[in-house]
Amino acid sequence: MSPIAIERHDSPLGRWEKVSCRLPVGLGPHMLGYSGYAEATPGPFRRLEPSNDEVHVIFSFGPEWRVPKPVRSFVAAPDSRHAIVEHDGYQHGAELRLTPLGAQTLLGLPMDELACEVVELDALLGAEGAELVARLCEASGWAERFDVLDAWLVRRLADAQPPDPGVEHAWWRLVRSRGRVPVAELVRETGWSRRHLTARFKAQVGLPPKVYGRILRFREAARELARPDGPSLCEIALDCGYYDQAHLNRDFREFAGRTPTELMAARLPGGGYRGD
Repeated sequence: MSPIAIERHDSPLGRWEKVSCRLPVGLGPHMLGYSGYAEATPGPFRRLEPSNDEVHVIFSFGPEWRVPKPVRSFVAAPDSRHAIVEHDGYQHGAELRLTPLGAQTLLGLPMDELACEVVELDALLGAEGAELVARLCEASGWAERFDVLDAWLVRRLADAQPPDPGVEHAWWRLVRSRGRVPVAELVRETGWSRRHLTARFKAQVGLPPKVYGRILRFREAARELARPDGPSLCEIALDCGYYDQAHLNRDFREFAGRTPTELMAARLPGGGYRGD
């Protein structure tokens, strides 16, 4: 077990705790990590969730989330839209972060069936999902919970089918270039037609490669913008592959529903964004 790190916050906004631990090396590279969380706020709390390139599996030990429909434990797949999620003042649970290829391997479902959706865990895993959430909730502490997750991941992945090599190559090229590699270059490298590449990529990642690359650029720009000593908006736009600042602003409005300045004004301590 890797060392466990704990981050805490206490302010008029509320109190929250995040407990993190790196996954064992043998579970990479598409299993990205897991964490535990507990959050208490003075009243109902709304979070903005911008478009994302990862898959988040939430194992809830407490009340429902509204996303906007009420859910407890769920899977949130890559999404080209932004969303507001809300709770009534308390949340407690664990989160597993996966790449889309990791989720497709772990869950054994085509990602284009999950993309842009929030799906309850029971609908995907049935009794296995409910049993896993119960074991996590009843564990004596976070070290035991992370051991339970490790064992479950190892068991699920033992007989899983690996990602398509061509799709995995295209996905890695997009990720490592932070969304800058042109689709035409991926077509040339895979030897597939553009239509075939798009269909195969969408089936295992959930979104077409061009859209996925745009989300990667947006996420990179948002990370750069959050740096206290970061570059200017104009510099970020050029560094992240945008034509100009106006091009960057359009993507922020599409993927976050906010301008870059508005998004940073909504940033929460420790990450994430207020949804009001």
